[in-house]
Amino acid sequence: MRGEAGHFPLDTATVGTVGGSLARHLAQEEEGRAPRIIIGRDTRESGSWIEEAFIAGARGAGAECQSAGVITTPGVAFLTRTLPADAGVVISASHNPYQDNGIKIFSPSGRKLDDATERLIEADIEKGSTQGGEADGQQADALERSEPAAEEGGSEESAALRQRYMDYLAEEVGASLSLEKLSIVVDCANGAASALAPALFERLGARVILINCAPDGRNINLDCGSLHIDGLRREVLAHKADIGVAFDGDADRALFIDAQGEFVDGDATLWIMAQYLASRGELKDGLVVATVMSNIGLEIALRSRGWQLQRTDVGDKYVLEELLRTGASVGGEQSGHIIFPRQSLAGDGMVTALGLLRAIYDTGLGLSDLASGFKRYPQVLVNVRVREKRPFEEVAEIARAAEEIRAQLGERGRLLLRYSGTEPLARVMIEGEQQESVDGYANSLAAVIKESLGAT
Repeated sequence: MRGEAGHFPLDTATVGTVGGSLARHLAQEEEGRAPRIIIGRDTRESGSWIEEAFIAGARGAGAECQSAGVITTPGVAFLTRTLPADAGVVISASHNPYQDNGIKIFSPSGRKLDDATERLIEADIEKGSTQGGEADGQQADALERSEPAAEEGGSEESAALRQRYMDYLAEEVGASLSLEKLSIVVDCANGAASALAPALFERLGARVILINCAPDGRNINLDCGSLHIDGLRREVLAHKADIGVAFDGDADRALFIDAQGEFVDGDATLWIMAQYLASRGELKDGLVVATVMSNIGLEIALRSRGWQLQRTDVGDKYVLEELLRTGASVGGEQSGHIIFPRQSLAGDGMVTALGLLRAIYDTGLGLSDLASGFKRYPQVLVNVRVREKRPFEEVAEIARAAEEIRAQLGERGRLLLRYSGTEPLARVMIEGEQQESVDGYANSLAAVIKESLGAT
């Protein structure tokens, strides 16, 4: 669930309904045992009251709830898996502006909630209550009795939960890793990692320079973090730092700047980690998983080492499914959402950063040296508004034009042709060695699509 806070489905009543619905369905699965739910939030000003409403609804339906307060999305996934709990809930809208918020639910494995349970909760929302008027009354009473989530977030129990996650990062993921010789600029997007990431890197010995680590409830993702990387680049160069790392609002993704000010995105990170894992004999079957949006430069770089890129549909859900199906060691998205399935089934920006820093520490190479061998190819995306979404292969003119372009691109270019899932748009994405030719191919194919299927 994601939307503007205070409006359906993120109004108090609906959020309480979601909490009660989840608790009841979990109780049915556990044959009447009170389910245990771990909940956390990012730094948005709406997070406290949404958390309060959710907890009240869940407790009204018999669940035991523990709040970790302000914590990252993967932090909640970790706690859910290791405590263990029956479900983990994150109040966050990730990289969206502060006016938005959302509810994300994890299963005990750390994976997102299964589709079947999602449909049951959606059905309860549509009914407006979980069990008629009596349940509505119970939920209202629970809301009246509940303690503010903000107080729970500052409790000793909440601090202990966060410390459990921090100890895991420092002592397990970061075991034997010393950052004493490194200076790191850290941009936390004024989000969930603001108190956690600086403490983690300092604990491992780094000299940390902080930017955008002072959340006020409204500045999360505001011209900062992984969506706005230029500020991090300026600070890395100004401080002559070794590396810069930028998180998004809930810190499930991380992007980097090297000492020369060059951008290291999720594709470059996958390339670095593939090399590092392979050097340790841990790149299973020479396979890396990424989405259809990953740059062909990654595919070409991997191919040069005899390794393979397996592509999925856009979304970390599909990356994870492919990682589990193939047993691959690493996968992710261009956005910096990287998954190491042997450590966690949830992408974790701080785990990603530690992985990259370990590669630097173990090899003695700088980030720019580790990224060498990966060339980001020019890419262009053109959208065409269409009147209908006919399969492209069934439209002779489009199929013919696409086939001709693919032949011209060969193995050092790529054409991706698909429809938007939410809008009446055809999307033409082309990558190749020369920007001018890529632009020409994309515009010519867009013209064919507009002629054949374009909206009037």
